[in-house]
Amino acid sequence: MNPLKMLLLTIELINCYAIVYYSNFLFFYMRSRFGFGELQNLLLAALGGLVYVVAAWQGGAFAQRYGGMRSLVLGFVSLVLSLVAGLFLDTALAQVIVYAIWTVAVCFTWPALEALICEGPRSSLPTMVGLYNFGWAASGATAFFTAGMLLEKLGVRSLFWVPASLHLLQLALVPVAVRLSKRSDCRPVPNPATPPVAQQDQRRFMQMAWLANPLSYVAINTLVPLIPSITGRLGLTTAQAGIVCSAWMFARLVAFIGLWKWTGWHYRFRWLAGSYVLMIACFAGMLLSPSIVLLVAAQIVFGLSIGLIYYSSLYYSMDASEERGAHGGFHEALIGIGLFVGPAVGATSLAMVPSMSGAGALSVSGLLVVGFSGLLVLRPRRKSTRTSTSVDAR
Repeated sequence: MNPLKMLLLTIELINCYAIVYYSNFLFFYMRSRFGFGELQNLLLAALGGLVYVVAAWQGGAFAQRYGGMRSLVLGFVSLVLSLVAGLFLDTALAQVIVYAIWTVAVCFTWPALEALICEGPRSSLPTMVGLYNFGWAASGATAFFTAGMLLEKLGVRSLFWVPASLHLLQLALVPVAVRLSKRSDCRPVPNPATPPVAQQDQRRFMQMAWLANPLSYVAINTLVPLIPSITGRLGLTTAQAGIVCSAWMFARLVAFIGLWKWTGWHYRFRWLAGSYVLMIACFAGMLLSPSIVLLVAAQIVFGLSIGLIYYSSLYYSMDASEERGAHGGFHEALIGIGLFVGPAVGATSLAMVPSMSGAGALSVSGLLVVGFSGLLVLRPRRKSTRTSTSVDAR
């Protein structure tokens, strides 16, 4: 692997750690500092998702038009400024505004990193998508596992200054990446190779993954704001919650490694559909789990299932288009839809039926079931033997 790709993957690792450190534990901060309950945290998460939808689309378009490096600089500078503001502002409204601005800044980093890392000929795409997914998943799992302990050791204000410091480090690495890109003459490389399946089937699988992935984030972003309540019910501290509730992230990492090394899942409907069904069952199981053992078991299967769903979305997006910055932005915008819809539905259920235990879990589970019918509608109805990697509609 050339030095530029290695540096970009390093920047990606740092980015994910900093983002998870702030975003996932912000809900603990809002609960302890301002008394936010389940409803308020779900509404906060929904706001972030709504902002993410628009900002990710625009971030991808910016990276496509002006270049990934410029997009990274804009994103990292904005992330640092927003987190520094959060460090000194001490009202609930101010923190909500900081979170919204921070979310916009994040959306100028991920589409650019996806495009820069995956840039190259089609033959290298499976490897680069695998490395990209391994990088952010490993970093995210590590961040969730360690952030609770670090917050207790360094103090709650580290929620802001730790990620801000990491983003400053990234900003210092961008000029190095620019010099390496000039030295290696790293320009977009056309993909003359024949696609692995017929074009219409290729688009069908991309559309199915684009439907399934935001719905997986519906589940994820409903779960994360409720972790303080779930773990509080089970008697766990913040540090213990970070350790126990990182299990699904490590399971997702294992899934990414397996899917990177084994490509037999490419353009196979049964793998995508099976993962989706398991995701629904484990989502409800996590939110309603009466014990730590069941919570961890449900997380493991949940992480494996959403790993394949996310991997499918990114791989099919990158495989179907040369405009990888724009498609990366669209991929992230679809994630934003899931980030918004999940907590919005959960919050609405809690507001309408506050006395019903598990109302949010049941309503979001129902939404996920409806989404499965969309996969069945989009499912390819035939096999294509255009190449050795054929479409499997089963």
